Amino acid sequence: MQKRLRIGVLFSRVRVEEKWIFSAMEKRGIDYERLDDRLVSFDLENPVPWREFDAVLERSISYLSGLYSLRMLNAFGVPTVNKVAVAEVCGDKLVTSAMLSRAGVPQPHNMTAFTPEAALEAIEVLGYPVVLKPMVGSWGRLLAKINDRDAAEAVLEHKATLGSVQHSVFYIQEYIKKPGRDIRAIVVGDRVLTAIYRKSEHWITNTARGGEGEICQITPEIEALCLRAVQAVGSGVLAVDLVEHPEKGLLVNEINHTMEFHTAQPISGVDIANEIVNYVVEVAKADV
Repeated sequence: MQKRLRIGVLFSRVRVEEKWIFSAMEKRGIDYERLDDRLVSFDLENPVPWREFDAVLERSISYLSGLYSLRMLNAFGVPTVNKVAVAEVCGDKLVTSAMLSRAGVPQPHNMTAFTPEAALEAIEVLGYPVVLKPMVGSWGRLLAKINDRDAAEAVLEHKATLGSVQHSVFYIQEYIKKPGRDIRAIVVGDRVLTAIYRKSEHWITNTARGGEGEICQITPEIEALCLRAVQAVGSGVLAVDLVEHPEKGLLVNEINHTMEFHTAQPISGVDIANEIVNYVVEVAKADV
């Protein structure tokens, strides 16, 4: 008799995406367990309880909680979606950029510095305006569009005064005059499932910041670029964010390994949650 799979879903809060994922699991009669990352713990001397899972899907909101959970699970030999190596890359914008650069994937021009003085010099090399981003973060938070030297000096001093590790690395990206939108493509394994435009009059187009979604046709160019991007960081369940540069064309801006899809699923009509569950089941079966 074939073994019945047992799946874990690690989460921070039950958002609409988690509801859809749980529903997809239940419709298929999958034996799954909800794992609240605020309540779980890992005993390095007793990995047995975790090894009862054939795979764990990580949906944590906290990057660190998710990352270190994946570290422990992979150390215990438990297959995860995504793998810890993928989370390490995608959760850090600088590492993502480095991997994309190594693979020759087109992306916005960016520079990195470790002191306000060096960051100011880098900003002036790129030319105003520029965008200052945190290494780790989502939902368009802590982004700053810097239009001139006065603003640069003020923001850099502010970040330096905060004194945290998060603010001690300066990730500086060219400002791109987008056509009022960017593109989010959902990739599962080696398939680009769907894509949407995220439209806004504001320069930040995230739907979490009020951007509106609209279906985007997956052209051969979009598909090829997305697959190149995920191959550069490691495959899994990922969202690839693209920007349309007025001169350079399509560029990969970011890659998200625990993406929200509350806008993409209803607009596209693609059951993204079910496709994610299918992928997790494939990962689990591959290890049985």
